Amino acid sequence: MRHLHLDLVGGIAGDMFIAAVLDCFPEFEAELELAIIDAGFADLVELKCLPFNDGVLTGKRFSVREIQHQDDHNDHHHSHRHYSEIKSILENSELEVPVKDIALGIFNIIAVAEAEIHDKPVANIAFHEVGAWDSIADVVCASYLIHRARITSCSCSALPLGKGQVKTSHGMLPIPAPATALILKEFEFVDDGIPGERITPTGAAILSFLSPKGSSNGKLLHQGFGFGTKKMPGISNTLRALVFDTNDTRSDVWQTEKIHQLEFEIDDQTPEQLASAISQIQQIEDVLDIVQYTATSKKNRLTHSVRVLARSNLIHIVTESFKHTSTLGIRHSVAERYVLTREHLTVNHEQQTYRVKRANRPGGQTAKIEMDDLLSSESFATQKKLRSEIELKAEIELKTESDL
Repeated sequence: MRHLHLDLVGGIAGDMFIAAVLDCFPEFEAELELAIIDAGFADLVELKCLPFNDGVLTGKRFSVREIQHQDDHNDHHHSHRHYSEIKSILENSELEVPVKDIALGIFNIIAVAEAEIHDKPVANIAFHEVGAWDSIADVVCASYLIHRARITSCSCSALPLGKGQVKTSHGMLPIPAPATALILKEFEFVDDGIPGERITPTGAAILSFLSPKGSSNGKLLHQGFGFGTKKMPGISNTLRALVFDTNDTRSDVWQTEKIHQLEFEIDDQTPEQLASAISQIQQIEDVLDIVQYTATSKKNRLTHSVRVLARSNLIHIVTESFKHTSTLGIRHSVAERYVLTREHLTVNHEQQTYRVKRANRPGGQTAKIEMDDLLSSESFATQKKLRSEIELKAEIELKTESDL
């Protein structure tokens, strides 16, 4: 596994991040074209990555150009897309699941910040500059490189504050832009006296998703420089990337992803009411799981502690939790989870079809039947026998496939 350290000399933007990583891993440049095809953008954007020398340092400069079509009469419409539309495009694309998850995570970070700034539900957020095809392609390319480079941890230098104003679809806004500042809350900033926008919303969201913490450890493998388009007095407008081998013994059979945890306690609802409330919350899109357990509250009452795990839709989940439960407060945190790669298949056994989930584990692959498919069996003994037979059959099929 690899650790990525980012030095924000000039700042960070989506194109600077991509260029810096490609300077470390030039072999991934051709693969980005395939990622764009999988995303369904091949006829909408053109990628370009070229060597660049600013007279002090050498590296790469990356750009995405929107391809104009004859029916593109309304430029405003084409750069004005709702978060829900972008989410649907990515979810229905042919991108690998880890790349989808990273891209959705980055866009969700921007959407949540915009929703808070404009006091709107996340689902109603419309992206302007970030909604253009070139910006969407930046996020897809950055997500692909994070996955492909096997980046599992990150650290960064202090962030340059910048100063002045930036022109946006909402008019002139102070630097850093309000959404950018919200995304980077609790990051360490430094004012180096150089004006201008130093961190774009896309760059901020990528940085937030990577969740920099700690310091660099391990063997240095690569150094790369990604250049921006602006010239800055006295410094190179570049983002430096350092890639370290962390000598991690973990296997490649799992992936990491950021998830949200929402927690609250209930001590004044009946079990029937709470069960109904949890069923309502479970139906919300992107809710991964809900766990409840019994605890003792500060008034020595038995209480139900509820933990909701989700990828996004935080505002919707919070709204529904307040709506259906009696809680007066909800705690939020972001966690990193490790997920084994898995696949779903069906196994035919005694003229019936059973769903089986195969997981890749460090010690080898395993198969597990969906228990719902066994509920029609008459007894526990029958269920146990069927489960063993079907899972063994799935493992034999797996071994046969690997031998071919």
